[in-house]
Amino acid sequence: MYIYLLTNPSRSVLYTGITNNLERGLYEHSQNLGASGKFTGRYQCNLLVYFEACADAVQAITREKEIKGWSRAKKEALVTNMNPTWEPIDLSTWSG
Repeated sequence: MYIYLLTNPSRSVLYTGITNNLERGLYEHSQNLGASGKFTGRYQCNLLVYFEACADAVQAITREKEIKGWSRAKKEALVTNMNPTWEPIDLSTWSG
């Protein structure tokens, strides 16, 4: 399981989510698949700027809720720690 943060091109929106398949989840966000009017589609929030692996679904859900409860500044610090330039992460070339 993975927790991830997406942003939009202007970095004005942050979206926190979980998935068991990061590549598929990102594809679905980038193609705006799913119900119309979803948050990520409405705000063009499909650029991966942060992710972390979790051992299982319970841990992932707990961590997602924790991060969603944080201030924007704390979320930005989390992203900056892993991805200082906030460049969209390409999973095929990501080296950590």
